[in-house]
Amino acid sequence: MASLNKVMLIGNLTKDPELRYTPSGIAVANIRIAVNRKYKDKSGENKEEVCYITVTTWDKQAEVCNQYLKKGRPIFVEGRLQSRSWETTDGQKKSTIEIRAERIQFLGGREGAPSPSPSPSLPSHTSDEAAADHLGPVASDIKPETVSWDEEENVGQT
Repeated sequence: MASLNKVMLIGNLTKDPELRYTPSGIAVANIRIAVNRKYKDKSGENKEEVCYITVTTWDKQAEVCNQYLKKGRPIFVEGRLQSRSWETTDGQKKSTIEIRAERIQFLGGREGAPSPSPSPSLPSHTSDEAAADHLGPVASDIKPETVSWDEEENVGQT
């Protein structure tokens, strides 16, 4: 049976990225975004709902996001759903579903610049030199399949 796990979202950061490192030194950033949906209900009244989503990004892409993204900035995220579960110190079982970013495109102008146009997007395998030739910062050389979701499994990886 065929299967597909692909997510594409545009939203605004609800806070600055949270960057941390695994014990082996791999960068990981959590980014919270708000995605709005506007619609009319059955009575014709305009409604709006907001969905808050956590996006996780790894390696160089995490560091670039931490450097350039700030609360309120619009971004485009392409990735996949990732579920994880854990047990708290008091024995409660917790679980969540997040977006594991494969590509993040910064939208809007650079901070302080009057440009309303989106910055260009480059695929995650683009080199830093190629990224420097474009307007916006992008991530490079992230290979999500080489980094385990579980931090404990990343120990000893380079």
